[in-house]
Amino acid sequence: MKKEIDVILKSTNDAIIAVDREEKITLFNRAAEKITGYPASQVLNKKVGQFVKETRLPDILKSGESELNRRQALGNTIIITSRMPVKDDAGEIIGAIAIFRDITEMTDLNYEIYQLKEMQSMLEAIFNATQDAISVCDEKGIVVMVNPAYTDLTGLKEEEIIGKHTVNDIVEGKSVHLEVLNTKLPAKRTRLRVGKHKREVISSAAPIIVDGTLKGSVGVLHDVTDIKSLTKELTEAKKIIRKLEAKYTFDDIIANDEKMIQVLEKAKKAGVTPVTVLLRGESGTGKELFAHSIHNLSERKYNQFVRVNCAAISESLLESELFGYEEGAFTGARKGGKTGLFEEAHGGTIFLDEIGEIPISTQVKLLRVLQEKEIMRVGGTKSIPIDVRVIAATNARLEDLMRKGKFREDLYYRLNVFPIEIPPLRERKADLYPLVMYLVKKFNLEYGRNVEEISEEALNHLKKYNWPGNVRELQNFIGRTLVNIKYQERLILKKHLPKFFDNDEGEISRNEEVIEEETMNQEEIIKPLKEILAKEEKKIIHHTLQKMKGNRSATAKVLGLSLRNLYYKMEKHDL
Repeated sequence: MKKEIDVILKSTNDAIIAVDREEKITLFNRAAEKITGYPASQVLNKKVGQFVKETRLPDILKSGESELNRRQALGNTIIITSRMPVKDDAGEIIGAIAIFRDITEMTDLNYEIYQLKEMQSMLEAIFNATQDAISVCDEKGIVVMVNPAYTDLTGLKEEEIIGKHTVNDIVEGKSVHLEVLNTKLPAKRTRLRVGKHKREVISSAAPIIVDGTLKGSVGVLHDVTDIKSLTKELTEAKKIIRKLEAKYTFDDIIANDEKMIQVLEKAKKAGVTPVTVLLRGESGTGKELFAHSIHNLSERKYNQFVRVNCAAISESLLESELFGYEEGAFTGARKGGKTGLFEEAHGGTIFLDEIGEIPISTQVKLLRVLQEKEIMRVGGTKSIPIDVRVIAATNARLEDLMRKGKFREDLYYRLNVFPIEIPPLRERKADLYPLVMYLVKKFNLEYGRNVEEISEEALNHLKKYNWPGNVRELQNFIGRTLVNIKYQERLILKKHLPKFFDNDEGEISRNEEVIEEETMNQEEIIKPLKEILAKEEKKIIHHTLQKMKGNRSATAKVLGLSLRNLYYKMEKHDL
């Protein structure tokens, strides 16, 4: 097909010059060589203004408007030319084209008309091939031409449009053609609904003027319906990307304490080394923040980051979620099967949080991934090769789980290649002040406060606490502190802090919310049993979490709950 087009371009009597958006010549056929006197080899990829001084193609690139059948001098030659913009599927101007012919020696008017008709045929071919929906009406507002894109957009046949008044296919809005015919000026970006399906469009039109006389109007429609659909798809795609991307970098980790600085440097080494990483630390120390940062420092940063909370997925579903399944693998399996999270993370990083909660049966498959770099879907018989960097995290002691037979020794050694122990907040008190100020700025924006500083007395009060919930608990505490502050106050004082401290021992006993729940009015209020039991359950879970220093696994064990059941109850009670 390309060869045929080249033959046509070389053999046509019409000169054709095309330029890209930078005004550089991309097409220069033989007829153009003959008229201008320049060989194509000399002008290609050069700016058109260097060789054709009288060219208006740069103007077409700027205006986006066509100029048809214009008589013009080209050196000592008289030509008749048509110029028009070239647009891509999105309607963006990507170039311009001029089609012209030497009419200097034309003496026979009939011959000139014949040549013009030939050019008209070519322009009609371009008119019919363009992706823009175009309609042309005469000076009375009667439609004389529409292209296939117009009939496709409106859902109307050509015979239902041509010969009818321009308002005939408009369902809602005013005709831009009539506006042009009345004002003799272009009309731009008018919203309309057209055709059988009432498609929402944006319409623009321009007058057709011949020898100073208005002869009609040409209009272009852009389908807003498709634009809205694409916008929706883009929004959904962005949501997916947000789920798959790592949001944080090492710049987001606050580290003034010497111990934390050393951990940060070790983590950065993991970022530039394609090694399996095991993040260890108490709940709330920022293990996920480190996982994001390591991924974003690695060569995989432009690929997917998939986070999996192994404790939040039931044991019966965990294997199929991680490795996917084939159609018919089990009752209720999706038709066509399902891609697992390891496959989704191909080329990127998978973050396995709460790795100690993976059941033994699934640990065997995970070991295969780390050793053989391949997975097998549930119900499948074919191994699927994958390229995934694994970052695991746990707040449990895997060594204790191994001794109890709950965690495979071989998997432990595969995961523990590059362990990083993140210190709890009580061991990095030098970071307390910068963390507080970071959280203050964050909650200033969220709550509309204007806090600028924390008093030394209030800060010392915070330093006395061991923070069993670590940075997550500090975030919750500072958030509630700012709720207690008035809009005009700039300094956090000790009086603004929630009642966290026991006056007798100087240590936190329980948060203000729990104290309020334990405080009963002198006149006892009768409440439904379900509500009373829920409050008591919340108090017990919160108290146990504090005693266990935020360790959820230990809390679940003391309360006789599964870790998944504890997660459910914590979410239910907003703990």
